[in-house]
Amino acid sequence: QVQLVESGGGLVQAGGSLRLSCAASGRTFSSYGMGWFRQAPGKEREFVAALDWSGGNAIYADSVKGRFTISRDNAKNTVYLQMNSLKPEDTAVYYCGTSDSRRPTRQATYWGQGTQVTVSS
Repeated sequence: QVQLVESGGGLVQAGGSLRLSCAASGRTFSSYGMGWFRQAPGKEREFVAALDWSGGNAIYADSVKGRFTISRDNAKNTVYLQMNSLKPEDTAVYYCGTSDSRRPTRQATYWGQGTQVTVSS
């Protein structure tokens, strides 16, 4: 079955950067789109960014455009989220997710366990 394992979360000051990683297994990684989502305390999980199977087409939530960059390394079965200019409102548990589509999508069928990102002011 599809397994997703996130890493790279932590505590960072506002204005700082973090890079999240998500290692995937269980199917042909390079055939599917990948995405990142987040859930802040007391809020619903929301879409952050997604990338198509090739890495050539990305979509972003308006709240992170220009600050976050999603990328993938199909040779390593890994998707990344580079987060720059972090704000306290970016504090959340970040989840890696994927569906059965080759395109970037704002939904996911399979989920990782999440990694905590905390941005202090």
